[in-house]
Amino acid sequence: MPSDDLQDALARVVSDTSSGDMPEQAIEAAENILLDTLAIGIAGARSPYRDALLSVIRTWGIEGRCRVLGDEAHLPAPSATFINAFQMHCLEFDAVHEAAVAHVATAPIAALLAEIDARNEAVCGKRFLTALIVGVEVAATLGLAADAPLTFFRPATTGVFGAAAAIGCLRGFNLDRTHKAFAYALASAAGTMQAHEEGMPTLPIQLANAARAGLIAADLAETGIPTAQQAITGKFGYLALFESKASTTGLLEHIAAPWRITEMAIKPYPSGRATHGGIEAVRELRTRGVTPENIDSATLIAPPLINQLVNRPAHESMNANYARLCFPYVAACALRDDRVQIKHFAPHAMRDAEILSIAEKIDVRTHEIDDPSAFTPQRLVARTREGAECDATIEHLLGAPAHPLTRSSHRNKIENCLESAERSDALISACDGLAHCQDVGARLKGKL
Repeated sequence: MPSDDLQDALARVVSDTSSGDMPEQAIEAAENILLDTLAIGIAGARSPYRDALLSVIRTWGIEGRCRVLGDEAHLPAPSATFINAFQMHCLEFDAVHEAAVAHVATAPIAALLAEIDARNEAVCGKRFLTALIVGVEVAATLGLAADAPLTFFRPATTGVFGAAAAIGCLRGFNLDRTHKAFAYALASAAGTMQAHEEGMPTLPIQLANAARAGLIAADLAETGIPTAQQAITGKFGYLALFESKASTTGLLEHIAAPWRITEMAIKPYPSGRATHGGIEAVRELRTRGVTPENIDSATLIAPPLINQLVNRPAHESMNANYARLCFPYVAACALRDDRVQIKHFAPHAMRDAEILSIAEKIDVRTHEIDDPSAFTPQRLVARTREGAECDATIEHLLGAPAHPLTRSSHRNKIENCLESAERSDALISACDGLAHCQDVGARLKGKL
């Protein structure tokens, strides 16, 4: 059973970290992740189901000061946190910590954005970014403690703790109040992989629930009501309930050393991270003569996690969430168009007969390895109608720290999300050097 020291160590990160302790590398990573997530959240305002969801959220109450990304609406903090987290994740484009197998920045950012809007005082950039870094640290560490395949939707189950930690850090929680916030986070922790299994839009709704619950957990921690003491490592705590096997070995000495936000990957494609190695392999094979016209078959040989997450058949009645988690479909898009973009998940694009025909020729096979969280190595073997065979191997996914996006490529992603070079430039300027601004809310005003 994991040691109780993990919970105490994470609580101390929240209560003891000040903005003056934060290294420049972590601050720069936080600015970059924030920029990326806000742009994706604005794009998410145009996603399927979003307007229907917002209509429901308005029935929860409309008197509020907190902005909704890509919209003129303002809502109470819990409601704004919910819809913004949904928008940030619904395109499967948000940053991920690969080893934790979780989008660990999304819930903290959604909660923090609402928090600064709801406050009556300015929040300086370095304080805001420090809170984000702390939230990511808590969520990523919980993901890293897992030592078994996913059974619950980890972005949501860890995200509620990350959001609570981020808000607690921003509010200056002491150790006792932080432990209470963790206890209330546990009380609301949830997220099933069944939505992923079926490719349903309840996945981003689960992350939205986590972000809102994390904000509320911080509110409840301030009431002084007694709570459970071992929310993370107790007999019925987080790790025992949500992870079939967990270990703190090697984690405690690496908390905040380095900060986990520096290990995050920025996604180049709006599809499940488990599809990205195969997409890059497809693009490489295109340069070596494999085309939609001459391909006979292609097999992606990858770790068990890839098979679990994205090995599913493409079909003409699939929705966008399913398609984003379908390797044959995204590989077919990459083979024909040399990239995978938001437009590939529009209803008419997912009915494209040529793409679906290519997808039928693509499958996934498992390469057994011991690490249940491994995304790589991935090897794609393609065969042409002429009988030729060629392959490509991916050791590091594009966008990961070992193979980062170029500044130009990331700028292009932001511009594509915002559909305007002018809006893109404004948001990039607002986030660049955010650590030095005195009022984050004012700095972002008119940019979201």
